[in-house]
Amino acid sequence: MTTTPADPIRVLIVDDHTVVRIGLRTLLTHSAGFRVVGEAQTAAEAVQLNEQTHPDVVLMDVRLPDGSGVEACRKIKADHPDARVLMLTSYTDEEAIVGAVMAGASGYLLKQADAERLTQAIREAAAGESTLDPRAAGALLHQFRELSAKQAEAELAGLTDRERRMLALIAEGYTNRAIGEVLHLSEKTVRNHVSQLLRKLGFQRRSQAAAWAGQRRLELPPD
Repeated sequence: MTTTPADPIRVLIVDDHTVVRIGLRTLLTHSAGFRVVGEAQTAAEAVQLNEQTHPDVVLMDVRLPDGSGVEACRKIKADHPDARVLMLTSYTDEEAIVGAVMAGASGYLLKQADAERLTQAIREAAAGESTLDPRAAGALLHQFRELSAKQAEAELAGLTDRERRMLALIAEGYTNRAIGEVLHLSEKTVRNHVSQLLRKLGFQRRSQAAAWAGQRRLELPPD
């Protein structure tokens, strides 16, 4: 029984610098398993050529003369949800990275990557996997941490200072009696406040409130 080699991965290159396009085309042409099906210099050309060539992977620069590669990615994904777009750029700014991820990009790779890493990233994108440069991953993680912190603060905004202190103590495993000693309240008063707090947060058990506060890293406010 004879076998046929796998079809090459069809790549559309999008970059406004001629030298970069030549370098990428040369690299992929001389690498086994790839075929360059088109080259675009602008976001508009990228969207148009994607329609015409139906590549397996679009290798997209972030900054293009007529707009953003991220926006081009978003348009391509809107028309072709299964499209694979791999962002290739020199920039690690958080806005571009988060924008690319939200636009549905299959990965975000820096141009400083060596040839082996780049070709591997294209293969991963073609296979439906995600690739993120470690430096870009750090920026993305920082951005999501900031967003999480803002979300947590918004969720806690409806609590009074006493409720925050009580919730922080619950998260640390304090009993009602121990909470009363810290807040100078009777155990019965603490019990009533805890019940009200659980209802306010939509929980039935204090263990749920403790886990919720722990996830948000709620700290004990000062007196």
